[in-house]
Amino acid sequence: MTPRAEYPRPHFDRSHTWSSLNGEWDFRADAEPGWNRTITVPFAWETPASGIEAHWLPVAWYRRQMTVPQAWAGQRVVLHFGAVHHEATVWVNDIEVVTHRGGYTPFEADITDALRDGAQEVVVRVSAPLDKREIAHGKQRSIPRDDFDGVCFTPSSGIWQSVWLEARPATHLAALSLRPSEGLDAIEVEARVAGRSEGVLRLTLRGTSTTVEIPVAARLVRATLPVADPRLWRPEDPHLYHVDATLVSADGTDDVAAYTGLRRIEVIGEDLYLNGRRLFVRGVLDQGYWPRTGITAPGDAALRHDLELAAAAGYNLVRKHLKLEDPRFVHHADTLGILVWAEPAATGRFSAESVAAFEEQIAPMVERDGNSPAIVIWGLYNEEWGLDWDIPGDPAKQQAAARAYDLLKALDPTRPAVDNSGWTHVKTDLLDWHYYDESAASWGRTVAALLDGDQDDFPVRLGPDYVVRKKLAGVHSQPLRGLPNLNSEYGGGFTSVERAWHLRWQTQELRRHDRLAGYVYTELYDIEHESAGLLDFERRVKDLAGVDPAHVNATTTLVLDVVPVAPGRDLLTGMREITVPVRVSHHGTEPVNGHLHTAWTPVFGPAPSDHGAGPWIEAKPFLLSTPVDVRTELPAGWTSGRLHLALVSDGVVVARSAVDVETHTAPLIGDDRP
Repeated sequence: MTPRAEYPRPHFDRSHTWSSLNGEWDFRADAEPGWNRTITVPFAWETPASGIEAHWLPVAWYRRQMTVPQAWAGQRVVLHFGAVHHEATVWVNDIEVVTHRGGYTPFEADITDALRDGAQEVVVRVSAPLDKREIAHGKQRSIPRDDFDGVCFTPSSGIWQSVWLEARPATHLAALSLRPSEGLDAIEVEARVAGRSEGVLRLTLRGTSTTVEIPVAARLVRATLPVADPRLWRPEDPHLYHVDATLVSADGTDDVAAYTGLRRIEVIGEDLYLNGRRLFVRGVLDQGYWPRTGITAPGDAALRHDLELAAAAGYNLVRKHLKLEDPRFVHHADTLGILVWAEPAATGRFSAESVAAFEEQIAPMVERDGNSPAIVIWGLYNEEWGLDWDIPGDPAKQQAAARAYDLLKALDPTRPAVDNSGWTHVKTDLLDWHYYDESAASWGRTVAALLDGDQDDFPVRLGPDYVVRKKLAGVHSQPLRGLPNLNSEYGGGFTSVERAWHLRWQTQELRRHDRLAGYVYTELYDIEHESAGLLDFERRVKDLAGVDPAHVNATTTLVLDVVPVAPGRDLLTGMREITVPVRVSHHGTEPVNGHLHTAWTPVFGPAPSDHGAGPWIEAKPFLLSTPVDVRTELPAGWTSGRLHLALVSDGVVVARSAVDVETHTAPLIGDDRP
């Protein structure tokens, strides 16, 4: 069975005339004398799935025989590589056809003139430097090590995305950009033509009578496809519009299909809006690693499954971290209605070479994935990786971040972009920060100070005894007010129980602040030694001690005026009678109201099926409600228990939370209260 047999490029679809080259290839390390091993493409040579499992191998060779379908006679034959880390040189029948540098971007070669009668031979030489610090490598480990080595993983070298053949005429469509019109009632098309500059381009909105024909007299062709009764793309209804493009020239006919959705993402003041409605980002970090296959998904279903897992946990956005993911991931997000924050792979050290390597990813990223309606945020640098953790102290590094922003916005002004996610900004559309803290009390105080405008910096632990304060702005021209604020990485704890506790209470504190535009939790699943996930590396559910992420990340949540102490004992009291002030954070389109219901169970016990009715509470969209006191007492004979709270509206539970209560008569060690 051919691995990853699905068509690799759904946003630029020529699948009517393609042939997969995934599967078994001959393989040898550079120093080996003969072709005595085979590798399974498209899995990196470090991975078990490849059949090689070779580590710290700097150069290796691939070889395979192939045949070109007879039906392609008279067409140009093109060899495509989805991604090869890091530098690839390709020969067909001993003729060099292409060299490409950059481990995350696609490339191709017209191999027609290198073909011969009968079987063809393809040979690929791949260089994967052990020292990755000046190349784009994301979370792949480097020797010498990156400054951020502690959060890096096994390298993924060689061919790690699909390889395939396509046939096309000499005059063909090289790119097809689709963007929604300003009024969301048409699709703006920009087609790039390669070959002759004469012909006719026919564009059809599939399933409709809308067709336009444009004479081709230049390399770039623009057109507008009006949409009758437009149906907007939104998470609840991810409707897609498919465009069939046919280019007819003296060289023949080229057919390509593409799609997009009618949606608008925009920044208005300190808020994000999707199709004119305020959007609160409930995001989760996804780093795109799998246990046996590295940075390659084991199958197409695995890409979709990760998105479904994120949605089941209540998230409406996935941040694909430091990696240009397989384009089919974005395709599945488009069809499922999951928002995406996309970003290129990071470099490790600052130099002219590393800046160039980073910037070389920007245009291919936008060209490949720009049609996606799911992508609503472009990221660039992350935490000054590749900038030596020193934007504030070096104008050259400030200029590098600003230039990356300018390059991206020149290619795509329709989406917000983040220059340097999490730390010091110099030119950004979103003011985001990465704030980690093991203390619930100081977490709440710092978040409040940032969002109230009382402070514009926050602590970052770079080592066991090394804490710095990161400023939100590194230059005077970067505003600190008037932009959306996001806490785009957070989480705490070491055990799964601790992490679930921090998830619940830290997320609650973020929902306390109406000024916040969203958050991104670290992270969806564990990877190798990093055990910060809601799920383990195999995507199995972990013991979260009764915390349901779907309740934490719901459209409507309860915000308790409690500063929790520790897992299992959120609230310490000397009496059985307790009062818990409860608020509601609601991000729906209409107000919500109902009764607060309560029930007691043992700490870490199962959730109750019935709740006793309590006080009435109501909330308006995006306005934290005033508090309502819930008064209750521990059941007789209990010294501790879990108080479950639920907001019931018209007989339906719309929000849930809980607080673990413990009675005591003396101060307890480890009390985290201010």
